[in-house]
Amino acid sequence: MAHRTVFFISDGTGITAETFGNAILAQFEAEMRHVRLPFTDTVEKAHQAVRQINHAADIDGNRPIVFTTLVDMDVVRVIQQGCKGMLLDMFATFVTPLENELHIKSNHRIGRFSDASKSKEYNARIEAINYALAHDDGQSNRDLEVSDVILVGVSRSGKTPTSLYLAMQYGLKASNYPLIPEDFERRQLPPALVPHKAKIFGLTIQPERLSEIRNERRPNSRYASLENCRYEVSEAESMMRRAGIRWLSTTTKSIEEIATTILQEIHPERLIY
Repeated sequence: MAHRTVFFISDGTGITAETFGNAILAQFEAEMRHVRLPFTDTVEKAHQAVRQINHAADIDGNRPIVFTTLVDMDVVRVIQQGCKGMLLDMFATFVTPLENELHIKSNHRIGRFSDASKSKEYNARIEAINYALAHDDGQSNRDLEVSDVILVGVSRSGKTPTSLYLAMQYGLKASNYPLIPEDFERRQLPPALVPHKAKIFGLTIQPERLSEIRNERRPNSRYASLENCRYEVSEAESMMRRAGIRWLSTTTKSIEEIATTILQEIHPERLIY
């Protein structure tokens, strides 16, 4: 496929446009150059964006694809009238039909994170991130009763990134605990976790992949050896089976897939969007 550029234009951070646009583009086997243009919230910035889009069209010899989430109609008109790209206005596609269906006008709010400091949901999200950091890798046993989910698994099985994703994306207080040789010798969960078993979800991973990951951090160590990884994964999975803990393998799954599975299984009482 000929070279092509895709633009994500927003009067906010551009995260919505880029996330939605990438989800659509993932359906096509095509490599494109990605350009995000956030905070395009004035006519002057809109004209600048048009110049950038049109320059890409001339250089590539193909129409750029332009995903927008713009609210200000003056800004929208500049993009619509001036750019040489294929324009995909996501707000016009979805907001107008919803206004007609709901019989109310949208608030035309610019940016998901506007007035964030005054948002209870935003502050709860920040609190959840701080909680995840404080309870990463079993650093603290305090306040486990307020955890929405407790992740367990061997070291480097994906607990930390999953905890932070749950905190940042959904405002969930996620703690995580590594299962270590002492736990395997006792053949029991860490004692601090036993009262909270209903909140526990396990992560495992194929030993071969675990060995690769650990060798990037501590090459040629016993910690990273395939023999040790096989032992730890086997013991961890046996422990989770005995304890009746739900678990999944992270070997071929993205953080988004892991988090979605956890939410389906744990059913936390609160989610922030």
